[in-house]
Amino acid sequence: MDRLQAMKTFVTVVESGGFTAAARKLDISLSVVSRIVTDLEAHLGVRLLTRTTRLVRPTDTGAAYYENCRRILAEIDDAELATTGAHLAPRGQLSITASVLFGRRFVTPIVVEYLRRYPEVDVNCLFIDRIVNFVDEGIDVGIRIGDLPASSLQAVAVGHVRRVVCASPAYLARQGVPAKPADLAAHTVIQTTGISTLPEWRFLTGGEITPTRLSPRMATTTNDSAIAAAVDGFGLARVLSYQIADELRDGRLQIVMADFEPAPLPINVIHREGRHAMHKVRAFLDLAIETLRAAPSLR
Repeated sequence: MDRLQAMKTFVTVVESGGFTAAARKLDISLSVVSRIVTDLEAHLGVRLLTRTTRLVRPTDTGAAYYENCRRILAEIDDAELATTGAHLAPRGQLSITASVLFGRRFVTPIVVEYLRRYPEVDVNCLFIDRIVNFVDEGIDVGIRIGDLPASSLQAVAVGHVRRVVCASPAYLARQGVPAKPADLAAHTVIQTTGISTLPEWRFLTGGEITPTRLSPRMATTTNDSAIAAAVDGFGLARVLSYQIADELRDGRLQIVMADFEPAPLPINVIHREGRHAMHKVRAFLDLAIETLRAAPSLR
């Protein structure tokens, strides 16, 4: 068995999501792809893939083996490129992910600058407000806000943001400034339901995080619309501090009840590579980390 070919085939099957797509990408027959993977599983003595009529996914063992294969193949590519001198210019396809608003405000400018610097790289951006599976969706780099679960992904801290309650000066002049969570019962509340549909906000009171039940007049799935309604003077909204940096600076919104905010949320750049990251990934990481750490609204 050609172990290098087997690794390449297995990685292609995982990243393509199936044997048929992998066969097309590798330009070999479906039966050859199936035989290579079967021989590889027999050689290793473990099951690498779970096969159903609808999809093919790596087992837990297969996912770990996939990451190792991907790293080994990347190191081989780097060694070959270094020999020819081509390693000086990143090339290939790079896939990144972030939440919608963070992606638009922070990641898109980084991507544009990256593409200007490295014309031989193409970037696929997946900006979506959900947790993305790096293996299943072929992601190289992600930016996540919040505490990270234990995983094999590498993480680099680049800043933090606060969960803030805000309103326009006109609304606060008309309705008064809430001083504590209990005061929200007398105010108009705008709730964003993208992450949680529960009608409550959690605050730090007496050293503990406690929920405050709400009766929102407006519920919306996007932070953009909640912010627009707050700027228009309709009511109180709760968002992340970076999302209203411009509105705070211009005086269109004000933060209230800051003494009851929970601990800030960390921002991390995460990736699948270790210290032997592919050059295209390393170049993006360096630019993203430097840029995000310098952003005033993320400190």
